[in-house]
This record gives sequence, structure tokens and C-alpha cells, in this order.
Amino acid sequence: MLRALAVDDERPSLEELLYLLNADPRVGSAEGAGDATEALRRINRALESGPDGPDAIDVVFLDIQMPGLDGLDLARLLTGFARPPLVVFVTAHEDFAVQAFDLKAVDYVLKPVRKERLAEAVRRAAAQRGTTPEPAPRIPVHEPDPDHIAVELGGVTRFVAVDDITYVEAQGDYARLHTDRGSHLVRIPLSTLEERWRSRGFVRIHRRHLVALRHIGELRLDAGTVSVLIGSEELQVSRRHARELRDLLMRRTTG
Repeated sequence: MLRALAVDDERPSLEELLYLLNADPRVGSAEGAGDATEALRRINRALESGPDGPDAIDVVFLDIQMPGLDGLDLARLLTGFARPPLVVFVTAHEDFAVQAFDLKAVDYVLKPVRKERLAEAVRRAAAQRGTTPEPAPRIPVHEPDPDHIAVELGGVTRFVAVDDITYVEAQGDYARLHTDRGSHLVRIPLSTLEERWRSRGFVRIHRRHLVALRHIGELRLDAGTVSVLIGSEELQVSRRHARELRDLLMRRTTG
């Protein structure tokens, strides 16, 4: 049974998170802290108690934007401990997901928190702590059809048409999908999307970028460097991908 600590400076959000955690059968106990400083004191007590002690904490469900010491600051401090608790970020902002991943967070849950989404975060934490018989498999992205990809925004799952995606940007083990109307962060590596969408006209032009050939407006050559124009964005093409890209564009034009 997981021993959890929830940290949020907004009392209603904290109470809702504690309610959902206590309702999960994999959570043996859940207590709250109103800010990162209070949480750090509680975690220090847990570490002094030891992993099997009465004050031990297995996982911290952590808000990011808080007055004073914020959630990312606290997570960075925890990386300096020998046996820190696991961290799940629970936030209303998707912009910090890459930093969270760099800090080895178990999961990144967007507010408003849905019961099913939090349950998945608990499952991941339980698997890492060895409290479940089998490790939790990576969750596949369930799509209604091959023409769409599921994205989560503010606790709501939406489906973005693949044809609307102009290019994809790697951000660690995440990928940011760019469309004419904005961007969406998904927890899928760029290499996975490259393989999945190769047949749909997406091509790798750089270690950080995957582009849709149909959305390339211009191919630019300047002093030995190659770039493409997609909308108003100019993206550099790496030397190793330049020849393949030119060949694909030529075949697309003549075909």
C-alpha cells in the first residue's frame, strides 16, 4: 500500500486530491501539505523514519506553481537524497512537463484531475515502488482511428487530426505537436511518431524535428545550410537528412 503526500497551496484542490487518493485501494494513507516548505519538513521526517518506519512516504503528488519554494524546486531538492520518495506532478500548466521529466517524475497529471487519470499515476507509482505483482506497462495512446491522435489538455482528452499537424518537436521523451491553431504536448517519443507516421508523409529533418511534407512551403539553401519553411516557422535541416528530404520533395513534386 502506497503512503502518499499531496502538496498544493490551494485548499480546495488539495482536499479533492486527498479525497481521490484515499479512495484508491492502492493507497494506504494520504496526507496533505499546504506548501513546499511544509512538505519538505514532512519528507525529512519520513527519511529519518526510514523506508519501513511509521512516518515513511512513498510518493509525493506535487503542485508546481506555489508561493515561495515551488514544486520544481522541491523536486530538485529531493534528487539530492539517497532514497527520495517518488514524485508525481499535478498542475494546471502543461508547459513544465519537460522539466518534470528531466527530474525523473513518475507522471505529470493536468488539472482538473480526473479520477481515471490519477488512478493511472498511482498505478505507475505503485509499479515503481514494487507494490504491485507486475510492473505497469507503458500506456499506449488509444486513438479512435489512424487519422487522429489523443491529446490531454486541462484534464480533457481531445483528438487532433494528423493531417492538421505541420511539424513535431522533440522535448525529451515527450513530443510537441504543432498545428496552425496551436501546439499540444504528448508523452510519446519523436522516434515513435516518426515510425508511426512515415507512411503519412512525415519525415525526420533533424534530431529535434519531424515535419509533414505537405506543409513545407519552401526549401531554402543558404551558404551550405538547408532549411524548410512551414507557415512562418523556419526549421533547420541537418546535413544527414538534407539529401533524403530533397529527394522526397522532388518525387512528391514530379509524382
